[in-house]
Amino acid sequence: MLKLYIGNKNYSSWSMRPWVLMTQKGIAFDEVMVPFGNEVDGVDEAFKRTIRAVNPAGTVPALVDGDLAVWDTLAIAEYLAEQYPELHLWPREAPARARARSVVAEMHAGFTALRSRCGMNIEAHLPEQGRIIWRDNPGVRANVARISAMWTELLAEHGGPMLFGDFSIADAYYAPVCMRLRTFDLPVSQVVQDYVARVAALPGVKAWIDGALAERSFVAHDEPYRSGR
Repeated sequence: MLKLYIGNKNYSSWSMRPWVLMTQKGIAFDEVMVPFGNEVDGVDEAFKRTIRAVNPAGTVPALVDGDLAVWDTLAIAEYLAEQYPELHLWPREAPARARARSVVAEMHAGFTALRSRCGMNIEAHLPEQGRIIWRDNPGVRANVARISAMWTELLAEHGGPMLFGDFSIADAYYAPVCMRLRTFDLPVSQVVQDYVARVAALPGVKAWIDGALAERSFVAHDEPYRSGR
């Protein structure tokens, strides 16, 4: 049985991607939660000590398959695509696969303003903070404009309901962005709002959201806008 090491569902956008991908595609795995603690001098020693026993980089997610450990979300996604070719985790057609890899790589390496200013926090609803962030951060506005244009183009080209028609790695990768747009109520078009709603309603995503809401955790260094729940 595969094992997937993850952080708190409420906060860990990186963990969400492979968990949702595997759950939505019916890939069986055992979940191993390594909860975030409150950092001392910028380091969460208990978390690092636990996860480094599996992943020397000291980060989640990490996928363990027998004696093999795979870390980094993109590496995990590619490994799963190789192990389960019949599930078509990438789009079936070569041009669409190339495009999907491009937009996934763009997410993997970019959109730093949105990710830093609007951290994933599924349980919270922060529209007032979202309005201030939107007003004061041109980088966030630029990131959301790029994401909105990308999603709109892909949905039109492939006919929806997901970015490349059927659910794929690309949708799993952008699921945490959907969570951020919801939490901070950032202004986006109706097309984007509808896609966010469809993603949130996917069984795999809904299961992650339900898990996040059930955690009842509060990790101070992941909460720049609140002092408690």
